[in-house]
Amino acid sequence: MNVGIGLPIGDPATLLDWARRADAGPFSTLGLLDRLVFDNPEPLVALAVLAGATSRVRVQTEVLLAPLRDTALLAKQAATLDRMSGGRLVLGLGVGGREDDHRAAGVPVGVRGRRLDEQMAVLRRVWAGEPYGDEVGPIGPAPARAGGPEVLFGGFKPVALERVARWGDGFLAAAAPSWAGGLFDTVRGFWKEYGRDGEPRIVAQVNAALGPQDVVDDAHARMHAYYTFTGMADRMVAGMLTTPGEIRDAIAAFTDLGADEVMLYCYGLDPNQVDRLADVL
Repeated sequence: MNVGIGLPIGDPATLLDWARRADAGPFSTLGLLDRLVFDNPEPLVALAVLAGATSRVRVQTEVLLAPLRDTALLAKQAATLDRMSGGRLVLGLGVGGREDDHRAAGVPVGVRGRRLDEQMAVLRRVWAGEPYGDEVGPIGPAPARAGGPEVLFGGFKPVALERVARWGDGFLAAAAPSWAGGLFDTVRGFWKEYGRDGEPRIVAQVNAALGPQDVVDDAHARMHAYYTFTGMADRMVAGMLTTPGEIRDAIAAFTDLGADEVMLYCYGLDPNQVDRLADVL
């Protein structure tokens, strides 16, 4: 089982330390979430810096809110990062659920799913080296990976799970093992319906904090602030894994469900968590 680290967002200046420690350890991927109206680093910019500071780990958006972005520019940015990192970019995409993010970007919430599908058609065309459109030529550079970086989709509704089979390479599941299995099965079912070869790559995500009580408390507080808008922050924080045993059990459960990778998402700022989590594996 591959295990990655989801990076905290509270202090962008510390992320180089996190990235270098992860790159030197057993971790497969560095992940970074996306919001617009929040005090988080912009993920493509941040991951470009981290890719330059590392040599091995993949860099992954989880998830980039594609409908908030200009499609042609996103195609160019993703291809550039993929090319310059030696094919280490994994583009996790989703539609987002915050009204304020969409207002700031000037994109109505009601069109986000349709817009993402339209964007994917353009992204795939651009990454294949074809012209952007009528009277507009190709947009380079060519990505390192033929056809573009690996694309994972996050989400819970059937339309989002079907999008994995229509446009993607895999599924990013921010769900506990107790109900992730049904999502995995649905994604695999759509994959077969669309006649896709092989299997979708399945990446699971759990929230974790490992260390003294002040580290756990810091993670709880930061995660609660991030999810306050949902009205379910207390319940989500309660699901955070805070012991080596809980983390090992979750990895084992996702292994049994056939996941390919587990991302341990951290909200607490202490970079020593990287080393503690490495000791758990």
